[in-house]
Amino acid sequence: MQQGVTEEQICGIYRDTIDALYGYVSRRCGGNRARAEDITQDTWLRAVRAWRQQGVPVRPLAWLTTVARNLLFNELRRVAPLPLDEVTSRDILAAADNLPVSESAEIAAVVNHALGRLPGRQQRLLEAFHYDRCSVAQIAEVFAISERAVEGRLRRARQNLRKELEAALEAAGGIQ
Repeated sequence: MQQGVTEEQICGIYRDTIDALYGYVSRRCGGNRARAEDITQDTWLRAVRAWRQQGVPVRPLAWLTTVARNLLFNELRRVAPLPLDEVTSRDILAAADNLPVSESAEIAAVVNHALGRLPGRQQRLLEAFHYDRCSVAQIAEVFAISERAVEGRLRRARQNLRKELEAALEAAGGIQ
């Protein structure tokens, strides 16, 4: 942590990171621009408060994306995305197989809600591969595992996501 942060430093970090942070958040909001803007703004408000007291972290963008991710998942836990009006279970399950979801905010909300119910490591794997477009090799390096292990874990994470979606659909009364 860098102590004694100035307004000029915070503004510089903001300029350097805002596009990447907004992109990260918006990809996870399923086309809901207002929600993406709110979460991005809330993330930056928390950053300014924390950094004034504790200093700037060594990797500010990593800090920001972690906070944004936590805000997104906290929001998803509080909000029940169902019932779905014009969306079929086939649409939702197809979306799970073809992440990232951006065509329908309603489908994205259901998929992201189910994603939030997975274990943290599985969430991060799916996010890295589908949302952040990291290659299997890049994920293997970050997670310090083999590429073959990444492929197997991605397959299991997708299976678990599908199970979560099927459970959500069943709870909603078996949407067709």
